[in-house]
Amino acid sequence: MDIRVLRYFLAVAREQSFSTAAERLFLSQPTLSRQLKELEDELGKPLLIRSNKGVSLTEEGMILRKRAEEIVELMEKTEQEVRQSNENVSGTVYIGAGETYAIKLIADTAHHLKAYYPEIRYSFFSGNGTDVMEKLERGLMDFGLVFGNVDRTKYESIEIPLHDTWGVLMRRDEPLAQKESVTIADVSGKDLIIPRQPNHSTMLSELIAEQVSDAHIVAEYNLIYNASVMVREGMGCAIALDRLINVSGDSKLCFRSFEPRMEALCYFIWKRSPVFTKAASTFLEQFQRDIQNM
Repeated sequence: MDIRVLRYFLAVAREQSFSTAAERLFLSQPTLSRQLKELEDELGKPLLIRSNKGVSLTEEGMILRKRAEEIVELMEKTEQEVRQSNENVSGTVYIGAGETYAIKLIADTAHHLKAYYPEIRYSFFSGNGTDVMEKLERGLMDFGLVFGNVDRTKYESIEIPLHDTWGVLMRRDEPLAQKESVTIADVSGKDLIIPRQPNHSTMLSELIAEQVSDAHIVAEYNLIYNASVMVREGMGCAIALDRLINVSGDSKLCFRSFEPRMEALCYFIWKRSPVFTKAASTFLEQFQRDIQNM
């Protein structure tokens, strides 16, 4: 498969139209159609469903789209790294992270480096632990910020000293908001919006199911902002980590930590024996120094 043809395929999948994709690619429509027909012949599978209403993907096409996006992204990352492999420390550092206040430490390190290496750029990917680990494994990320256990046979890691705390995000007019802290038992009978995350939140969900027999799960989330909107609109209370949503001032929301305190351990990780760019190596060295100085 030619990387150029994969880009053509992604353009058609994105635009759902041969004519629009051809226009954006500065190709004639017959040329684009022929290139993708040759790709289908090469793979021995139909990838596109052509109709008067436009173009859609077959099941095989959806599989290829996911892999093609990764291949093109990795190729572009590699090309950039090769072009920038000179004496200057420049280029992009790729970091994947879940939603955590610990991102502050990464921002602090980036700020420290800015004065000395202004040509370093950063590409942040937000997702759950599974998404981040998958991108790390495929070489699409340099570093990850993840919760839960780390496979130390595959990854180097630094435990983040800044811990997130579990609690309940709720409206200020919720009776439970009158308490300074809450227990797992306090959410009994409440409509709950819970995180959809592997490892740490799975444990939390099991704990709730075990201790609160009448807990009512009304929704799951993977982005806390979306959950905060659900809470604000009265759907229920969200089990969440602290300091991710602003609850100060005239906010209609408040956050109450669980008692006893429940912390989520976070790790900064990277693959063993990595091939880092100068930018990524420089960032890691500074980040290690910053953590040691905390």
